[in-house]
Amino acid sequence: MARRLLTLLAALVLVLTLGQSTANAASFTNPVKAVKGADPWISYHDGNYYLVTTSWSDVITLRKSPTLAGLSTAPSVQVWSGRADNAARCCNIWAPELHYSGGKWYLYYVAGQDVTDYNPTQRSHVLESTGSDPMGPYTYKNRLNSSWMLDPSVLNLNGKLYVLGSASGGGTQNLVIAPMSNPYTVSGSYSTISTPVHAWEKSGGAVNEGPEVLQRNGKTFLIYSASGCWTPDYKLGQLTLTGSDPLSAASWTKKSAPVFQRNDAAGVYGPGHNGFFTSPGGTETWNVYHANDSASDGCDNGRTTRAQKVAWNADGTPNLGTPVAPGTALAGPAGETAPTPSAYTIVNRSSGKCLDVAGGSSSDGANVVQWACSGGANQKWRIEDQGDDTSRLVNVASGKVLDTADCSNADGADLRQWSWLNNTCQKFRLITTAAGWVRITNQATGKVADVADCSPADGADVRQWSWLNNTCQQWQVKPA
Repeated sequence: MARRLLTLLAALVLVLTLGQSTANAASFTNPVKAVKGADPWISYHDGNYYLVTTSWSDVITLRKSPTLAGLSTAPSVQVWSGRADNAARCCNIWAPELHYSGGKWYLYYVAGQDVTDYNPTQRSHVLESTGSDPMGPYTYKNRLNSSWMLDPSVLNLNGKLYVLGSASGGGTQNLVIAPMSNPYTVSGSYSTISTPVHAWEKSGGAVNEGPEVLQRNGKTFLIYSASGCWTPDYKLGQLTLTGSDPLSAASWTKKSAPVFQRNDAAGVYGPGHNGFFTSPGGTETWNVYHANDSASDGCDNGRTTRAQKVAWNADGTPNLGTPVAPGTALAGPAGETAPTPSAYTIVNRSSGKCLDVAGGSSSDGANVVQWACSGGANQKWRIEDQGDDTSRLVNVASGKVLDTADCSNADGADLRQWSWLNNTCQKFRLITTAAGWVRITNQATGKVADVADCSPADGADVRQWSWLNNTCQQWQVKPA
């Protein structure tokens, strides 16, 4: 009888455990980024997803979250300013990708000059992280080509490194490849490995672009984007490496039909320019891509970032499936264990204290100070992307936003909370300053959140000040 009771008890515990696991299973809905969501790339590293997308501006921003679902509300942190680097390669940044090699992160991207007709000046570039943090900071390393080329990515095959891209030639836009001697140096000439030959690759324009590597069980695939990105027929095609020399077009076999395309019934148009990432448990491959909600939407910031799990066919080839409708509940990647952040605390590097609305006040004009971190709602902030490389910082307790008093330009002007007015005095950029730390820079003034006189005291005022690069002006953004 005792043994039977123990067996029944064990079964009950198993049922309860399974039920709890099911109830807590990670889920998300697309889009995972609703603003500036084009040309997405996700890397999973050390417990977090890192998402980077086209900015169309002079900066690169990254989002970081322990869950895929959390990327939709994660802070956008600026990790690179092209304008601060070099005007000849400052602007119209497209198609950034993160790749890890030798303990460093490399950001590959496209940028051109700050001119009206910027497209002819677009070139491919690479940055290198100063340490092992994907959030940077980064330094400029090299230009990857001397003529027009888009969508740089890398292939690591049998210990050799190659750069991939998309370049014009023969009246079409083609996939090209070249050898590399390291992650930032091209060591040979580019060769063309794919040109648009099928009708489905020529809708609106004969285009092959966005080559992305997918490897499994010794097989190498290139998933690429075809047709004009301004059309609803932008889609994904597939090359398989069937020869021994990846620099030769003869070594690549093109699939005759697209592998991922519009789904009118689900309201998904122009799905393309994708990337691949691995689930936290390492058991699943995921496809991240952009798409439009309308057939009339074009090749601009209306595109949103979406993700779906990749299946595998019996012959070992990938099955990307069909894009699902936005808002469809999907099971998240296997192996996620952390909760999805709903808000963030902002901790000063010098004092270790939290950004706090004094006294938990709900009033316009209430002072913002530092205080020992307590977990109170007046120390929790939602950091909401405004779609222009800035964010507003919304206090969870009051619903009001961080504001520069009277829009003053002066050093020492107070930071307070105020009702949202949608002006630049209430918009901020989180800019990577050192590994794990940011400066909070006001869009109107260019000045940063600063603890007055570097005080360690509870209640010390937080104000704006010119950037001095000291620890009193650096902050860590942590899930609350």
